[in-house]
Amino acid sequence: MTTRDTTKAAAAPDGGPGLSAKDRAANGRAARTRTPRSAHGDFEPSSHRADPVDLIERQSATRVQELVPIRYGRMAESPFRFYRGAAAIMASDLAGTPDSGIRAQLCGDAHMMNFRLLGSPERNLLFDINDFDETLPGPWEWDVKRLATSLVIAGRENGFDERVRADIVRSAVRSYREQMRLFAGMHHLDVWYARVDESDLRALAEGVLHTRGRKSVTEALSKARGRDSLQAFEKLTEVVDGRRRFAAVPQLITPVADMLPDQGRDSLDSQIRELVSLYGNSLQTDRRHLLQQYTIVDMARKVVGVGSVGTRCWIVLLLGRDGEDPLILQAKEAGESVLAAHVGASEYATGGERVVAGQRLMQAASDIFLGWQQTQGFDGRERDFYVRQLRDWKGIAEPAQMVPRGMRAFAGLCGVTLARAHARSGDRIAIAAYLGRRDVFDQALVRFAETYADLNERDHQRLLDAIASGRVTAAAA
Repeated sequence: MTTRDTTKAAAAPDGGPGLSAKDRAANGRAARTRTPRSAHGDFEPSSHRADPVDLIERQSATRVQELVPIRYGRMAESPFRFYRGAAAIMASDLAGTPDSGIRAQLCGDAHMMNFRLLGSPERNLLFDINDFDETLPGPWEWDVKRLATSLVIAGRENGFDERVRADIVRSAVRSYREQMRLFAGMHHLDVWYARVDESDLRALAEGVLHTRGRKSVTEALSKARGRDSLQAFEKLTEVVDGRRRFAAVPQLITPVADMLPDQGRDSLDSQIRELVSLYGNSLQTDRRHLLQQYTIVDMARKVVGVGSVGTRCWIVLLLGRDGEDPLILQAKEAGESVLAAHVGASEYATGGERVVAGQRLMQAASDIFLGWQQTQGFDGRERDFYVRQLRDWKGIAEPAQMVPRGMRAFAGLCGVTLARAHARSGDRIAIAAYLGRRDVFDQALVRFAETYADLNERDHQRLLDAIASGRVTAAAA
């Protein structure tokens, strides 16, 4: 893990400057008495547990209704795809599990596919957390449990036996625990500057992977560098009557020009333009100046992800110096976090600012165009959005192509990265002292992850049953 510059902290770590390191460590060890580390392995669904399909439908009620069947269709594809869309279900279940009482800024949806390659403002490739739609402060254990369970579910779909899956989960949790102990002994600035970059990834590949795995890492790094606004520009747009426009992709990308009658279309166009213009006020002044040099030429609605399907998401094409100087921004609706009902409401006035503040706090380096804005929709309702580049050197993990050794290495990398994200906001000394040197917590998470993966399979089947009965409608896309 190397160190380079990044942005300032948005909040002081738990424990703060008033307690000595010795006192903070004592607090962490004392938490073991209240909540033994082995207790994290015990999980039994509440007898009052809500119907998982009810929870999904409740979320869907506030979304674009014509897109909701696509969400159900994607979640129905496999237990892992279901899990990706079921953050609200797991948040409700985690609320009834033991925790140490130590809080940190949570990703809120820390499954393995939300760890990926990203580009830093300095044009370095970093490995970091990507999705912060659900971010809020809460028990640090929740993120670790969501990561561990995702590894078990992915391992099952790859046909890995229970022993192999346990080894993969231990790799993630051990890496988290050991890295947190390293952070506990470091100065604040050293923690703040820590990051996993391309050289770290190459060193990891050389140290633990066979030739095929090392080649895959090299290819992933190269591919990530090609996933930028220019690549998206070439893939997603076309020239119509001499003007560059987004190309329609049935169900997935709908140009605003194709969405509504003339009057409604003009109103929506104006609202999105105003959103992009005003959101610039949330950027640093130099980045705002850069944004102002671009001109909006087109916009479209885009279907994204699995759990996010149905939220309002716009992509906006801007051009700079000439017709070959593109910038593509994504403005995504930010609702209330699925964690809020269990850990309390956000301190921020809007969902967009909540997402951006959490992302800046947890990531080693964030997109230079990351910002937020609240706007009134053409339906008259105020909606919150956060904005970022559509693509900025992103490399996405493909669990189905991982062999056990590769998934074990990837799990360890995720554990290190999550520890760094939590160490920036939570009391890293207390968390490290709670975890200790032994693997008690690691072993407990193996048990928890297998048990919760069983429950996730049952929930997935309930969705399939709901589709078969006609209770909900699913569509492929």
